[in-house]
Order: sequence, then C-alpha cells, then structure tokens
Amino acid sequence: MTESSVSLLRSEAKLLGFGFIMALVSSAGQTFFISWFSAEWRVAFDLGHGDFGSLYSAATLTSGFLLIWVGGMIDRVDLRWFGACVIVGLAVAAGMAAAVQGPLTLLVALFLLRFFGQGLSSHTAVTATARYADPRVRGKAVSIATLGFPIGEGLCPILVVAAIAAYGPSMTYGGTALIIIAVVLPVGMGLLLGHGTRHAAFVDRTARANAGDQTDAPRQWTRAEVVRDRLFQLSLLATMAPSFIVTGIFFHQVYLIGVKNWDMTVFAGAYVGFAIAQVSASILAGWFIDRYGARRLAVVYLLPLCLGCFVLSSADGLWAGFVFMVLGGLCSGASGTLLGTLWAELYGVAHLGAIRALVSAFSVVASALSPASMGWAIDAGVTIETLVLLCGAYLVGAVGLMYRLHSPKGGRPFG
Repeated sequence: MTESSVSLLRSEAKLLGFGFIMALVSSAGQTFFISWFSAEWRVAFDLGHGDFGSLYSAATLTSGFLLIWVGGMIDRVDLRWFGACVIVGLAVAAGMAAAVQGPLTLLVALFLLRFFGQGLSSHTAVTATARYADPRVRGKAVSIATLGFPIGEGLCPILVVAAIAAYGPSMTYGGTALIIIAVVLPVGMGLLLGHGTRHAAFVDRTARANAGDQTDAPRQWTRAEVVRDRLFQLSLLATMAPSFIVTGIFFHQVYLIGVKNWDMTVFAGAYVGFAIAQVSASILAGWFIDRYGARRLAVVYLLPLCLGCFVLSSADGLWAGFVFMVLGGLCSGASGTLLGTLWAELYGVAHLGAIRALVSAFSVVASALSPASMGWAIDAGVTIETLVLLCGAYLVGAVGLMYRLHSPKGGRPFG
C-alpha cells in the first residue's frame, strides 16, 4: 500500500469506523447468529424444520421487498439520521426476539431482525463507505469497513453459544439489545460528527463530474437504467448464489451438525477459521480491486465456495466442516468488498444507495428462499449431502456465467 493510499485512508478513519461498526452490529440479524436459537424456538413452539424455515423465509422476503424502498432513502436522508434509525430499530428487534411468546411474535421478531440487521445495517455500512471514500482507495476502504462482518462471524457464535448455555435464549437477545442501544448507538453517532463537511465535498465532486469537469468520470446511472441493463440482470443470477447457499447451510447448521455427528461447541470454533479467511480475502480483494478493477475479481471469487460445497457433500469428518467454513470465508470476504465496489465501478455513486438497495433486496430474497426450501426438502427425506452437492453444481454454472460477463473477452468492454 502506497503512502498516498495510507494518507487517504487515514483521513477517512471516522467513516471507515462507522462502516465497520454498522457491519459488526448487523450480526444480530444475520443467519449465523439467529440460527443458534433455532432449536430452542422450534421445541418451544412445536415447529418442524420446514415450519421454522417458512417463518424465517416469510420474514426475510418481506424485509427484502421493503428494503427496495427504504434502502434508497439513504440517497436523500442525512446519514446521521438514517444510521441512528437503523441502530435503534435493530435494538428494538433484538428486544422483540427476547420476548417472543409464540409463532406470530416470532415472525415479527424475525422480520425486524432481518430488516434492520441483515438488510439495513449491512446496506448502510457498505453504501456509506463506497459513496464517500475517495475513488482512488474505494476498494481498500470498503474492505476495511466490511471487516465488521467477519469479526462478528468469528466472535458471535462462540459468545452466543456460551451465553445461551449460561443464561438462556431470551436473556441472550435481551443483552444484545442493551449493548446495541448503550454502546453501538453513541459510538456510531460519535463517528459521524462532522459528516456534514464530508457530504458537502461529495456533492461538489459529483456535481463537477456530472457537469463534465472530469472527463474520465464514470457515467452516473439511475436505478431505472440499471434495472434494464442486461449485464446487471445476468450478474445478479450469479452474485446471489452465496446468499442462497451460505444462508441455507448456516440456517440448518444445527441439523447438519447432528447428521454429521459433530460436537456443536467444537464446530462453533470453525467460525474463527471462517472469520480469519474472510478478513484475509477482504483485505486482498480491496488491494486487487484498486489495482485491477472489480470486474476481474468477479470472475473468480465464487470458486472457493464451489469447492467447499463439494468437500462438505462428500466427507463426514469434522475436518470437512472446517474446510467448508474456510473456503466459504474466502468467498464471503471477497464478496463483501467486491459487491461494495462493483456496482459503483459500473454505474457510478450518485444513485448508489438506490442501486445497492435493489441489489440488497435481491440478496435478501435469495437468502429467504433457502431456509424454507431446504427445510421442506429435509422434512421430505432429502439428505443434507444431496442439497449441498446441488449447491455446488449451481456455483459451477455461476462461475461460468461471471467469466462470460466480466472477463476481458466478454460482457461490456473494459475501460
């Protein structure tokens, strides 16, 4: 990393800190966090795998559709107000999860967790960083901010499993709500002090680009234009694959652990490997993108998860679970940085909030389909190995599609 890059990143330390904490706090509404409560909720409310998966999918689908509208508001609402509302909403969601009394209140809690956690917290983290960071270090900036995702994925499973064993599921989510409102809210807002100056500089930079003062500035696409772009439509078919696959496997991980006869506490440690791989891939992806562009990374980033699925489907040893987690972490880390920069590289940043809200909504929908579909398949007698093998086959097709769209030999011309 050059001295100028370090200087640019240091000047945006507060922005990167805000993106990091929003990515970290999104953990409370992510599948890997919620799934540790699934066994207790299923037993308490007499729900099968398919029943609970359907509730989860319904909540996530509703969240995804609402995200298309609400997520676009980040383009128009002051980031300080937007961020505060998201954090408070997530605290309310965690409090609701602590107080569930039946399937209906569980559905509401799941919706709020998915909407404010997986949806808006993640969306805010990536969109704010990609929009306001200097374009020369956008990839590195997003890779630093999105380290909040793997840090959460590495620490939370171990902490959650221990907290549930010691205090029970209700107090665990209640404590999560308290931490969000008492710690995350004041820290997040403190990091946005002076944001008005940053936003004014962004508006000026965008206005000059649109006026033609910067001849090399990218075209600023609207969301309506992006939706009609064939490259965007086909790219979504591939980029949504990790959301569907990782969410489905993580959601049914307690069942997977039982089928494979693994120790749950030991497997929870695999999230450390997942996090280390994710952090490494995120940092390397940021460097790669700033040097070579996001589209070249798009061609190969799905390969590790593809290999991981084939390993998990063909082996029963605990080592296979760890290998899958590491390879999945590599894909997830690269994906977090890539999808924070690819759309900005292709379509500009003026309407990035609206564009990313649409992408996030599709991602949420993809993540909503797998818990129910895999759950009903499991209830119907389909083995988890067969499901994971099918996921691997899907990824083979996705890798081929991304090569066709984003290699220098295909898709829209580079440069």
